[in-house]
Amino acid sequence: MIRLDDKQFQIQELKQEEPLDHIQEHIAERPNVVEARVYKLRSGFVKHSVYITLGFIEQNGRKRPIEIFINSKDLTKNAEYAVLTRLISAIFRKSADPRFILEELSSIHDPNGGYHRNGKFIHSFYSEVADIMERFFVEIGMMEKKAPVIKDHSPRPAETDEAATNAEFQLCPDCSQRSVKMENGCLTCVNPECGYSKCDK
Repeated sequence: MIRLDDKQFQIQELKQEEPLDHIQEHIAERPNVVEARVYKLRSGFVKHSVYITLGFIEQNGRKRPIEIFINSKDLTKNAEYAVLTRLISAIFRKSADPRFILEELSSIHDPNGGYHRNGKFIHSFYSEVADIMERFFVEIGMMEKKAPVIKDHSPRPAETDEAATNAEFQLCPDCSQRSVKMENGCLTCVNPECGYSKCDK
């Protein structure tokens, strides 16, 4: 058994009881009423459109996020959305600068691959949530809008037919095949054994 002498134990006890002022000043209490913005997300990773609600407050003359909610018709995702939004909301309330969460979410890759949309490769549903959050941060004045990056889209010798196919087709949320493409305003799975379709309403 390892024993600490009384002096060491008293020092440790004092350290535990010291007020964490540098943390307390960043904790935001949720008022009874908050302002919020709602964003609709049509994702290739889930069956139904999701609605992302981001609430914010004004503290010391600056707007800051306070909470996030994700709602969808797909009840099978409720537990996943609850965990995700509770963790992000906790970061919003306790972090002085929660913008770091954008990079963390954007770096998550779906094991089944991603898809291209508007010239951008989408790695996962979580990176799509990060894109919505970044837009929200810009709108409430937390960060400046990034200048668009001009990319060279000329074909490279190393590109294969498979890469070209991946750019055209998206991941199907029903059959998990890269067989969904936009046809007449609808995301349609061309896999004859699936038949998944989602139209922009």
